[in-house]
Amino acid sequence: MSDAEGALLDIAVEAARTAGALLLERFGSERVLATKSTSTDLVSAADLAAEAAIREILARRAPDDAIMGEEGEDTGGTSGRRWVVDPLDGTVNFLYGLPQWCVSVACEGQAAAIFDPVLDELFTATADGPAECNGIALNPTPPKDLAHALVATGFGYDTRRRELQVEVAARVVPRARDIRRGGSAALDLAWTAAGRLDAYYERGVNLWDVAAGELICARAGLEVVRLAPVGELPWGTLAAPVEIVDDLHALVS
Repeated sequence: MSDAEGALLDIAVEAARTAGALLLERFGSERVLATKSTSTDLVSAADLAAEAAIREILARRAPDDAIMGEEGEDTGGTSGRRWVVDPLDGTVNFLYGLPQWCVSVACEGQAAAIFDPVLDELFTATADGPAECNGIALNPTPPKDLAHALVATGFGYDTRRRELQVEVAARVVPRARDIRRGGSAALDLAWTAAGRLDAYYERGVNLWDVAAGELICARAGLEVVRLAPVGELPWGTLAAPVEIVDDLHALVS
């Protein structure tokens, strides 16, 4: 890891930890503030406060960089770097009191931090450095084949999209060990990098959902494949060990 990447990672970690501490204080007591794409696509005051905290840190420590955030306007920059931020990935879980949510902060392609405040786990990576969880290198053990793989995915908020995603999942279930749906794409990717899941795929994600997780998975030695749009389903991502990536890709593409 270069000094420049280390500096970017330090910013990402500060932003993720700061937002995570703010969210943890509100966990279990937050209420829905508004809806977005559908009546089930929720946003809370905690989402907005967490992103504001992240943007304050980026404005102070990386003032020339662009920012893409889930809850705020995209801002331009002059450095050629862009931060991609999900201040609270897993908002529905957070609002229901389910402990599967996180903060995801990435300097696109260069540094990434995913912080799970409930478990106090910080997943990190840089473009040339190792993927780690709380400073311990991630080295997932691959399954011998897809039949022994625990695969994670997610489903969108739009009814039609969910119907199509279920059809894809129905192809995966008989071929895999089992399937999981956690509710946070960023944590699904982090847990895949950690070997708690063997693979993850999902279409309909946004860049802020996966920017940090894709880099962490890649640096953990996994294959990361962007899924092209197909039919009514938009682009997506897939992360899996090389031993099963082709078989899983064939099922979901």
